[in-house]
Amino acid sequence: MVAFVSHVTVDCQNAYTLSEWWKPVLGYQDDPDDPNHPGHSECLIVDPTGRGIGVLFIEVPEPRSVKNRVHLDLRPAVDRRDAELERLLEHGATVVRDLRATDGSGTGWVWLADPEGNDFCILRSAAEVAQATA
Repeated sequence: MVAFVSHVTVDCQNAYTLSEWWKPVLGYQDDPDDPNHPGHSECLIVDPTGRGIGVLFIEVPEPRSVKNRVHLDLRPAVDRRDAELERLLEHGATVVRDLRATDGSGTGWVWLADPEGNDFCILRSAAEVAQATA
């Protein structure tokens, strides 16, 4: 017997606000059977295609104090990494550390934080990876 990932849980200070911030980042929506509202202490967002796993935001009393040990690595579905990075920055993400290669190879990623400081990374798109290995 094996297990599967149902959803990823993110501890936060304001579940509704953070779920609203992440919906356009991932192209997700509220769970149609349990829509999110201001004041909810648990807010689930889901992939409307049913292919991706859900992300559940749960309010906790303590603030984040150290680097996340688990984080999301995002791969652009359409745009290139750098175009997606610009979109995320315009949406309010902040750069924690830029780990893109400086040798012109296009490899690497950018380590970002959401408005509550939760870590995530933006990787190259599948097309960029395929182009580099061709």
